[in-house]
Amino acid sequence: MAARTEPGGVVALCGGVGGAKLAHGLARVVPAGTLSLIVNTGDDFAHLGLHVSPDLDTVTYTLAGLADKRRGWGRAGEGWRFMAALEALGGPAWFRLGDGDLALHVWRTHRLRGGATLSEVTAEVTERLGVGARLLPMSDDAVRTVVETDAGPLAFQDYFVRRACAPRVSGFRFRGAETARPAPGVLAALADHGLRAVVICPSNPFLSVDPILAVPGMRAAVRATAAPVVAVSPIVGGRALKGPAAKIMGELGLAVSAATVAEHYAGLIDGFVVDSADADAVLGLPAIALPTVMRTARDRARLARAVLRFAARLPRRRAAA
Repeated sequence: MAARTEPGGVVALCGGVGGAKLAHGLARVVPAGTLSLIVNTGDDFAHLGLHVSPDLDTVTYTLAGLADKRRGWGRAGEGWRFMAALEALGGPAWFRLGDGDLALHVWRTHRLRGGATLSEVTAEVTERLGVGARLLPMSDDAVRTVVETDAGPLAFQDYFVRRACAPRVSGFRFRGAETARPAPGVLAALADHGLRAVVICPSNPFLSVDPILAVPGMRAAVRATAAPVVAVSPIVGGRALKGPAAKIMGELGLAVSAATVAEHYAGLIDGFVVDSADADAVLGLPAIALPTVMRTARDRARLARAVLRFAARLPRRRAAA
């Protein structure tokens, strides 16, 4: 059994594979019931009439021990009879839905059409799958990431999956964010005076974290939290370990570096964690350099403990009430 850290709540903002890995590490070292994960839903979309929540599902499968480690997405031991039958009918095969994964999307869609909220369905699913952390969608309202590209504005999954991130990026919009509300429990989690840390996971800053912060009240709640806010860089030695973060930075005219990520979060964070390869990358902000590449479950727990120890050395923002 993994070693446990001292009591105290932790909130993490996450999305994607990198975020899910650190979320898993935090779940291994934070006492059960004291970890809240605010997850990006800007990637959500309707496919074949189903409500698909890729980031929620990636985090859920990872924490439940069901994730496919080889592919980096979906469920392990997946079957593909549905996709084969769909392709034989001439259906869209660009977004792969395994048989077990499909069951989750069907059930989620059924519950949503019956009047349940995304938060309620997520809580039901994570409880059924034995996930001890509390997963909170950033909003129960529809917020959809739109990628501005040289091929025109593209829905996120069109850009990310169908076009394999090939179009050149010029910016982002989060459609629906202006009228969205944080999901129940999100603001309360950030306002908890017992928190010892808020962690921004090594997720893509533009595609996974910015949609969360675009929901009205979310950025202000992160700024107002009593606990230190620490971000972990997804850039290691000038490159992204997975995903298009480095490509996007270059296309936006930004240096592909950990320092650029720190600047992106300026005004929100109190400390920054970089990989040992980037030990000299960040100036003017409390920072720590350590191995951040998470190849194993042990790596994830080790990084989570180091991030929380670093946060514990930072001053709290205001005295707890």
